[in-house]
Amino acid sequence: MSKRIIAVTACPTGVAHTFMAAEALQIAATQQGDWIKVETRGSVGAKNALTEAEIQDADVVIIAADIELDLSRFHGKKVYRTSTGAALKKPAQEIARAFESATLFEAAGSHSGASARSELPGVYKHLMTGVSHMLPLVVAGGLCIALSFVFGIQAFKEPGTLAAALMQIGGKAAFALMVPVLAGFIAFSIADRPGLAPGLIGGMLATTSGAGFLGGIVAGFLAGYVARYIARAITLPQSMEALKPVLVIPLLASLVTGLVMIYVVGGPVAAVMTGLTNFLAGMTTANAVLLGILLGAMQCFDLGGPVNKAAYTFGVGLLASQSYQPMAAIMAAGMVPALGMGVATWIAKSKFSQQEREAGKASFVLGLCFISEGAIPFAARDPMRVIPSTMAGGALAGGLSMFFGCTLMAPHGGLFVLAIPHAVGHVLMYLLAIIAGTAMTGIMYAALKPAVQTELSPTV
Repeated sequence: MSKRIIAVTACPTGVAHTFMAAEALQIAATQQGDWIKVETRGSVGAKNALTEAEIQDADVVIIAADIELDLSRFHGKKVYRTSTGAALKKPAQEIARAFESATLFEAAGSHSGASARSELPGVYKHLMTGVSHMLPLVVAGGLCIALSFVFGIQAFKEPGTLAAALMQIGGKAAFALMVPVLAGFIAFSIADRPGLAPGLIGGMLATTSGAGFLGGIVAGFLAGYVARYIARAITLPQSMEALKPVLVIPLLASLVTGLVMIYVVGGPVAAVMTGLTNFLAGMTTANAVLLGILLGAMQCFDLGGPVNKAAYTFGVGLLASQSYQPMAAIMAAGMVPALGMGVATWIAKSKFSQQEREAGKASFVLGLCFISEGAIPFAARDPMRVIPSTMAGGALAGGLSMFFGCTLMAPHGGLFVLAIPHAVGHVLMYLLAIIAGTAMTGIMYAALKPAVQTELSPTV
């Protein structure tokens, strides 16, 4: 008998995993004769939104998300939580597990619900929620700063000019909001709306004290857990209960977070951040290359997973401190896996089925857009050969990018960012690093892969 499935997918960047996981779930459900509708919560908001009637008629709700979402509309439904990566790589298994282990969701008390906890570690999910809300500010701010350089590297210092206005938008507005938004939404992920205000306040204190993104992360977790503790520890009369989320929790959590940031955390974290910034600015060539190799290999290890996101978050956070080289290495390396798979299917056509070659073309296009997840179908099928190949290419691209001193003002966009003047420093050398890494991955995997007759599974 056909079953009715609804799902929601969401990843930190809201670009690749969100939509690829949705497609994989749709294909798997359709193949087994079930009805399914998947709502995607991407970078442009909700698409294919679920209606109230569809929610009520559903047999199970699958939440494949790497960030925290408001699930209150699913109150009383059977909910199963997983990651976008699991839904993408093993959609049929995840659907089966949803019917086996989904539990009744109770919206009261927490927007995530104790009965529908994710498989992802809570700390990672809270951090990624903050990063996902911070990213648009980083992209917009970085590109506005880059555009201000079109009129000259020092042109923004002239008051009243367009260059000065662009620098004010990017550097003094967007970048100033980065850390507070990061901290605010980490706290929001932990404690729901009562955590947002203390998180934003703690993040602003981290910015003004010089603690940077590291201080923002500390402030976000501190504010979130303090707000959650207060919400559970303080009981008010029913007539005053409504004051708790709008007055009591924000006030007390803000006081605790603010005082701890000012008197305890701010100074030491600011010293660490200053030391890190000075280290990056004064790195020898050898140290820079080693850092690029490490970040590049991390970026290509799990193709959008926790290790990949750790490297990416490190690079994004440093943008607020005007350290632009690590981000360049990370994006160069992140383009390599998908580009390399496309190259491998082209130079060793006889080793790939027709369907794999078509997947290689799609992967190449995704790689140009800095969507390394294009390589996931290949990695899921042949991880022992694909992952070493992608890591080798990513390490080479990252190391060369740092060796050439390439810089990047925006954390996304792939090759299309090169069209923005001054968004990338040492453009030709940057392209060389990407090409070298891509060639390494493509040639290595083409050499390692044996000729096979089976076709790429359409469910991955």
